[in-house]
Amino acid sequence: MAEQRVESVERALTLLNAFRADKPAWTLAELANETGFYKSTILRLMGSLERFGYAQRDRDGLYHPGPALLRLGQLGQTSVSLEAVVRPILEQLRDQTRETASFFIRDGDERVCLYRENGRHEVRHHVEEGARLALGQGAAGLVLAHPSPQRGEVIHSFGAREASLAAIAVPIIDSRGKLHGALAISGLISRFDDDACVRFGEVLKEKAVQLERQIG
Repeated sequence: MAEQRVESVERALTLLNAFRADKPAWTLAELANETGFYKSTILRLMGSLERFGYAQRDRDGLYHPGPALLRLGQLGQTSVSLEAVVRPILEQLRDQTRETASFFIRDGDERVCLYRENGRHEVRHHVEEGARLALGQGAAGLVLAHPSPQRGEVIHSFGAREASLAAIAVPIIDSRGKLHGALAISGLISRFDDDACVRFGEVLKEKAVQLERQIG
């Protein structure tokens, strides 16, 4: 029986295989040099990969892995879906604080909003799942950029990314000391007074413990 192959699929997988830890972003010209494909071919294939969330192109024209790959990667590391564990925690955080709850992971020099539950307030902080943000900005970014984050450490940020926004985040660290991501809540800075920050921080620490126990 002849070997069945789909050339377009193999080319798309070749493009995805170009992404690696030491080279997480590529220009169109770099991908053409790396793979030997015509630029027109790469544009067509990357367009399809972007539509399904397997690749992203930023404002500078650089291609990055998309959120669909990140989710698949997490599933490959554990038999339990990370989303199935994180999503209920985010819903509880959102319901207890009424603010937007998010789970961020680090990808190179950026942080990615992997999962998110929008707040109950009419005016709230909104970022799409899969969005890439600066690593060193915002509470979650500071947690993920820290060289040695401590379990239960609460990080605050006020007006770091937008003047009207505040955020609080804690690291999620497993029993082996591996940092899995940052659990965060965010909203209008006017709602994050001293009392609210203390209360939100305690809720975050409580939910972080629950999440860490489930991750193992």
